[in-house]
Amino acid sequence: MIEAFLKVLRDHQLFTPGEHVLVSVSGGADSVALLSLLNLCRDRFPLQLSVAHFDHAIRVESNGDAEFVAALCRHWNIPFFSQREDVPALVRSGGGNLEEVARLVRRRFLLMTAEVEGCSSIALGHHRGDQVETVLHRLIRGSGLSGLAGMALRDPPFVRPLLFSSREMILDHLRQEGLEWREDATNQDCSYTRNRIRHQLLPLLEEFNPRIEERLASFSRLVGREEDFWREQVDQALTEMRRVENEELRLGRKPLLALHPALRLRVLRAALGEVRGDLRGVEAIHLDAVASLLLSERPQAELKLPGCWVARRYQWLVLRQQAPLLPAPFCREISGPGRVDLPGGRCLHFEIVTEPGVESSHCVEFAAACAEFPLTVRTVRPGDRFVPDGMRGHKKIKDYFVDAKVERETRRRQLALVGPEILWLVGMRRSALGRPEAGCQAILRVILEEL
Repeated sequence: MIEAFLKVLRDHQLFTPGEHVLVSVSGGADSVALLSLLNLCRDRFPLQLSVAHFDHAIRVESNGDAEFVAALCRHWNIPFFSQREDVPALVRSGGGNLEEVARLVRRRFLLMTAEVEGCSSIALGHHRGDQVETVLHRLIRGSGLSGLAGMALRDPPFVRPLLFSSREMILDHLRQEGLEWREDATNQDCSYTRNRIRHQLLPLLEEFNPRIEERLASFSRLVGREEDFWREQVDQALTEMRRVENEELRLGRKPLLALHPALRLRVLRAALGEVRGDLRGVEAIHLDAVASLLLSERPQAELKLPGCWVARRYQWLVLRQQAPLLPAPFCREISGPGRVDLPGGRCLHFEIVTEPGVESSHCVEFAAACAEFPLTVRTVRPGDRFVPDGMRGHKKIKDYFVDAKVERETRRRQLALVGPEILWLVGMRRSALGRPEAGCQAILRVILEEL
């Protein structure tokens, strides 16, 4: 097996000679075989090895696992690092799935240890059987095609050198080397989905095809190659249409609709992964929901997905980790000229002038007699109406927002300058009321200053 293992290292360039690799060793057969093979290969493929062991405190005998791995490292003169954390207690206090919480805290420990010790890669003991279980698990949960590629051989900083090896090959290597390993009794507990797949579903599938593990692993590699091609297409499309601002990712609706549906779904999936930080728990049903939101006739709608908030805002698809916070209502009375601070770091300057200037979205002017102090600056309220400049008659501000395609979040924080009536939707549209006429001697000028 050593020659086959070396071939995988070299053909797939999993490590660079002399690299410092952190090996995750639980004490089970797979991780012990991985450490043994890496150690045996060091003469022909030099690597600096360190070992990390994480004790989940799920089993009474888990302390013995740590002692076993520590002894193995002393025998081979390999640095050993370990950590124990009561995962069942974490689940009881914070909720969640035991398997998922265990994975998260173990991953955190491995990443932290690798950083502290200067390890550029973390080697994991996943083998071909684990890959097949992953593919079946994702298929059962409704994964899209991308998820059926299974685990990657190299997913920096994680590397899985045994992914092409069967369980039988691993056990044969351990016997040939005279190595012992620890058995985890929880691997037989069929209350876990993975164990039911391993002990119940796979044996059933083997009745239809005795080589089902090999065929499913081959299928996973084929999907992986296809995904490599798609990844290039997705990266290019996403780069061309993405816009990041205020902790949110925006994708243009028109460019998305111009894509082939297959590429569009993959772009949406990649965008979700970028915002969430990973794609765990994202299934085909979630992607279908985002696609439906994109195609809907409703110009503004939103949905909550695991770890992500997605909204249609007219010609944009907006993705955030959390829904935007609703702004607190704002109301401030203006007694005279001067500066007034607004939410979000903006401010208004009020001054009386005798000569008119040039108006803009950030500067408006009113005849002082029509805009007498005290004035009020406040958030827009339901039922508000005003006379938009250039129009006759009052219009509901809600209808104005719809016509102007103003996004919901902007509506909720929109301020109005109010005298007897609304004079200005601040930074957006002035009222037709109070415009200074020729010869007006006293003009109220209001200037909006942004951050």
